[in-house]
Amino acid sequence: MATYHVQNFGCRATQADGAAIERQLIDRGMERADAAADAEVVVLNTCTVTASADQDARAAIRRVHRENPDAKILVTGCYAQRAPQELSGLPGVSLVVGNSHKHQLADYAAPLTSSGGFVPLAQLADANVIVGDIFAHTELTAAPVFDTDSFEKTRPNLKVQDGCNNRCSFCIIPYVRGKSRSLKLASVLREVDGLVASGYREIVLSGINLGRWGRELMPRSTFAAMLRAILQETAVEKIRISSVEPMDWTNEVIELVASSPRIAKHAHVPLQSGSDRILRQMHRKYRPWHYADRIERVRRAMPDAAIGADVMVGFPGETDEDFEQTRALIESLPFTYLHVFTYSSRPGTPSAAMPEQVPVQVARGRNRILRELAARKKQEFMRSFIGRELEAITLTHGDGEFTEALTDNYLKLWLHGRLESNQRLQGRIRSAESDVLIGSVAAVA
Repeated sequence: MATYHVQNFGCRATQADGAAIERQLIDRGMERADAAADAEVVVLNTCTVTASADQDARAAIRRVHRENPDAKILVTGCYAQRAPQELSGLPGVSLVVGNSHKHQLADYAAPLTSSGGFVPLAQLADANVIVGDIFAHTELTAAPVFDTDSFEKTRPNLKVQDGCNNRCSFCIIPYVRGKSRSLKLASVLREVDGLVASGYREIVLSGINLGRWGRELMPRSTFAAMLRAILQETAVEKIRISSVEPMDWTNEVIELVASSPRIAKHAHVPLQSGSDRILRQMHRKYRPWHYADRIERVRRAMPDAAIGADVMVGFPGETDEDFEQTRALIESLPFTYLHVFTYSSRPGTPSAAMPEQVPVQVARGRNRILRELAARKKQEFMRSFIGRELEAITLTHGDGEFTEALTDNYLKLWLHGRLESNQRLQGRIRSAESDVLIGSVAAVA
């Protein structure tokens, strides 16, 4: 039986894509290898949101080719869609398949294996690149779900939306993911039911612009309507919402998340900048005061919720004053964690041609300041739970003194003792060390 290995880079949507790719390969009779070194076909599912993401993908290609020179390396994902020729020329790469054809990836992979009979690439395509117009895709389809025996993951990503109709001046993603398109509600419910039947107890809803779910469906629908349908028509124990833009954290969504014990108390709300001037240059659709209002409403509705944000430093033209406005806004809001990124110029985006590019050392210094601020806020949040109980799910089988778990409000928790994975429980918090809570089991759900 031919073997494969899939390595994913980047966001939750990419991870969900990777799971769908694995489903395809298993359906073709291939067997999963735990390591790239042991696989006949290695699929690298790439990200291209920053230059460092591109570097990570190229480094992985070189590493796989060095450790397993006989492997057929198949590169897909966002980098493959953006710069296929750049990837196809790297040593060891057999095939590049863009996002436009990712749904057919297994059809291209199977002939590369010995059991499928190796077919010269010239017979598969005119060259070792298969990329088409991503904007031609107008629908999003789902793939069958896995059984629990297939993987040890306890919190699968269910991608219910892809693409983006926004045109933020720094972002390449709309050009490699295409138009916003949503998984039809019947398919969403069927996928959730399948995951529940397979034993999963927490499902992460993901998308490129998740809060826009349903806007282009006929009849038109909303993200809140999808959440309500999942709660009413499925038996899933816990839904976790991944990143949602601030304008899509409507009062309706906030009230729904706050009132349902089956939705994790967790809001990830991209900020990017606290400077009104920079937000306008970024073509973001909100102002700092709009953003602050949404975050404060979330905190009032959910006092113990995790609240996180993506923040970018070093955007072209960002002055010391602009940065200070960002730092001050973050200081004033009840964040519990931040994902801080240094601006990375992406070819083809409007910001790449903007003057006043910020020196790298200046941007890195600003990055460090925000990371230190985020670490302090996270520590304060974690310490507030010492002596209390938090709902959590175990992520792994405990094999030592502790078992790793994740709390409902997105904190890493180490529980004393060896526990089975995928257990919902109440953990009693004893201490907070570095970025981890330490506790014991108070009750098992």
